[in-house]
Amino acid sequence: MSCKDCPNRQTRLPKTYRIVSVKRETEKVSTLTFDCSLGAKPGQFVMLWVPGVDEIPMSVAGDDGTSLRVTFFAVGDATQALAMKKEGELVGLRGPFGTCYEWEAGQHLALVSGGYGAAPMYFAGVSAAKSGCPLDVVIGARSKDRLLYVEEFRALPRATVHLATDDGTAGFKGYNVEVLRQLFEKGIAFDCVFACGPERMLRAVSDITAERNVPSQLSLERYMKCGYGLCGNCTVDPLGLRMCVEGPVVRNEVARKITEFGAYHRDGLGRKLALVK
Repeated sequence: MSCKDCPNRQTRLPKTYRIVSVKRETEKVSTLTFDCSLGAKPGQFVMLWVPGVDEIPMSVAGDDGTSLRVTFFAVGDATQALAMKKEGELVGLRGPFGTCYEWEAGQHLALVSGGYGAAPMYFAGVSAAKSGCPLDVVIGARSKDRLLYVEEFRALPRATVHLATDDGTAGFKGYNVEVLRQLFEKGIAFDCVFACGPERMLRAVSDITAERNVPSQLSLERYMKCGYGLCGNCTVDPLGLRMCVEGPVVRNEVARKITEFGAYHRDGLGRKLALVK
């Protein structure tokens, strides 16, 4: 499985597509399904344009060849405007862009997600399950009512779902990375670990897998504007990698060479911003 197989990686011009369904996942998280397929692979993203508001990057939660789905947290102007959209309305999309998760048929995978990172991770889970991969899925959130895609993951073949909540209202009380550590301590031999979520979570996954010499692939979010490497806004220190082209999914050995990984990122003006603890 390789993202080089994606036929539309260089679709750079936006086109409007109709929303065919709207699902409210939690109080501030929604899922929109569009009447199109962009040929996206798990881990890739699209640039989503809300006319009159803004264009923003958004991870793909599913692309089955006939429809495309995105799940998002309504926190900024664009996502709040998007959350107000109804079935039948039009939204601009272009892409897909970036790298994707890669695996081989039958590999035992651990899928670790935090917050709305569960959505693109579910896309990876669906695709990997079709390749005969056993899955240990670790989903984390602050509380039970913020967990996403739990039943969808449970419905996948050969999938074992582990939950973690900060307040202990579902599953393990604590961070999802501690559940991953426990799985390793039980002697489970993973061929690869995929992770998507807050960067401090990703850094913890990076450390745990590096300690055990287990391959991992991490989805690094950065401030992306163009989507195809022209503006350089998502370039990371000190390697100069553009996360919209050489990312967002990177192998752990590459991530650990990025000095800003787990420490800071840059805003739209290029200023360093420390990650929230």
